[in-house]
Amino acid sequence: MFDPPAPVPPDERRALLALRFCAQLGPRRIEALRAHFGSAVRAWQAPLRDLREVPGLDARAAQSVGNPECLTRADQELARVAQEDVTLLLRGLPGYPAALDALGDPPPALWVRGPLPDLPTVPRAIGIVGTRAASPHAQAFTRMLAADLARAGVIVVSGLARGIDTAAHGAAVEAGGVSIGVLGSAVNRVYPSENARLAARLTLVSEYPLDTGPAQHHFPTRNRLIAALSAGTVVVEGERKSGSLITATHALECGRTVFAVPGRAGDPRAAGPHALLRDGAVLTEGAADLLTELGWGSVPDAPLPDLPPEQARVLAALTGPVTLDDLVTATGLPLQDVQTALVMLNLLGLAEEVGGRWMRR
Repeated sequence: MFDPPAPVPPDERRALLALRFCAQLGPRRIEALRAHFGSAVRAWQAPLRDLREVPGLDARAAQSVGNPECLTRADQELARVAQEDVTLLLRGLPGYPAALDALGDPPPALWVRGPLPDLPTVPRAIGIVGTRAASPHAQAFTRMLAADLARAGVIVVSGLARGIDTAAHGAAVEAGGVSIGVLGSAVNRVYPSENARLAARLTLVSEYPLDTGPAQHHFPTRNRLIAALSAGTVVVEGERKSGSLITATHALECGRTVFAVPGRAGDPRAAGPHALLRDGAVLTEGAADLLTELGWGSVPDAPLPDLPPEQARVLAALTGPVTLDDLVTATGLPLQDVQTALVMLNLLGLAEEVGGRWMRR
């Protein structure tokens, strides 16, 4: 009678993912195991007496290491990842974004759908966040901001939520840029579902295994990734206690820059940005403020369509939310000519009026 074959020892990739699936192990404990033993494989195969010597590892956590069920789940996930055309990035292995090292608890594994751009320690990326119930003016401003950043070669990072997130992602890709959606669900479970078509144009990132659905506690955790993957985070609208301010807090903890867009006095959605501004956030009225603060140059001039001279002059003057009087001053045109040009630009889908101010679409 033959003895059954010994189980195949895991390689570093399998061992790291198996540790990720041990319920008693979080990011800090997994990193402590890797640091103590020198690799995930050695940690996975370590005897219990050695595991008890790892700082921060209690008895239950130590006993969970080496659980064959976790290794089986890791193998199943690796097979699914290949089937779903998803990339799995594991901390400590090639491809894992260096930008996440700014976190105290970088996720041990990232699931990525789409091409992930290089994200060094300080990435050329900006997080744009805000309320789901955004005002029309804030959505229009966000579209202008994201498009200008994209044309400046800046990656736009957000959370694919309704409102500000959706406006930021959509404008960035429409402008020909790259946008990363950080999810509070698996990359194959886009939430909200109405953003599925938009999501197909983004690079999606999640720290949750395939088929994981959205959960309320996932979203505050997700926000720390938005902050770390960006050199700065701009809050467009958000109440004083909101996910947007959680993201801003994470950005500060990561040593990133926080930007805030002033809003209308008395509007609850402006309370968050105004609180950030009082605490020293960089006041932001357009992409130029971010690019200047970070030393990234200036916004390139947008290619102008073939327009009549008056319309071209008015469109070129739409550098931010501006009033009719601002446009008359900037263009030197009579008020009636500016109004006529704005009507035509609006019909062409190049300009829009929000709250008594005009801006590019």
